Amino acid sequence: MIRWLCLWFIALTTTAAAEEIVLGMDNDTIAITTSFDGSSILIFGAVKREAPMKETPLEVIVAVAGPKEQVEVRRMSRTFGVWANTDRIQVDAAPSFYAVATSNDWDKVITETEDLRHRISIPKAIRAVDTKVTDVENFNDALIRIRQNEQVYSINDGGVLLEDQTLFQTRVFLPAKLTEGDYQTRIFLTRDGLVVSQYETTIGVYKAGLEEFLYSMAHEQPFLYAIMSLIIAVAAGWGASAFFRMVRAS
Repeated sequence: MIRWLCLWFIALTTTAAAEEIVLGMDNDTIAITTSFDGSSILIFGAVKREAPMKETPLEVIVAVAGPKEQVEVRRMSRTFGVWANTDRIQVDAAPSFYAVATSNDWDKVITETEDLRHRISIPKAIRAVDTKVTDVENFNDALIRIRQNEQVYSINDGGVLLEDQTLFQTRVFLPAKLTEGDYQTRIFLTRDGLVVSQYETTIGVYKAGLEEFLYSMAHEQPFLYAIMSLIIAVAAGWGASAFFRMVRAS
């Protein structure tokens, strides 16, 4: 309740050029530890104005994107009774994680042209550069389906709660399978399907504790990491052997 009152006060007292966004989060850093099994972040904010509220309803879109990566998407076809890779495309930039939430149905919050300009929807956020095939969209759709099944891509129509055309909030769920890095967080205000204001920040996702130690050693000191892994494997094998000998003796 205090959080909402603070945002309302800021929205009313801050001088703004137009409708703008005041944003907050309950946590802007996620630590990936050995026991990490997913998390969630509450994203909340307010709309600050210097003019009376317009009659046309305002809508809100929240998009969170993980670090981009190159992905090769292949298509398998049955040739002479054998399944084999027949086509493939190179996706130049696909977010490792992507979640979109809106305050209304998608076709009511933004036009196709605005979506193309700002690359907000999941298909628009993926950039395929390979032109060797004519049905690139089918490959993109396949990639989206795979990542939706892995729970790293999601779209939540109506997932943003908008109160009095001023206060908004949504909760973004982050699965256990996360890529380390900065997660781009964008908030858009739209009216009549057009973007009237936007705000951008980042959520940090980093390894911590034993996970960070092992990752750093594996990449920065691979020789020591190999020796340590060998010692652990030998010790585990010796311990298991000693345990079974003890069991048989008893």
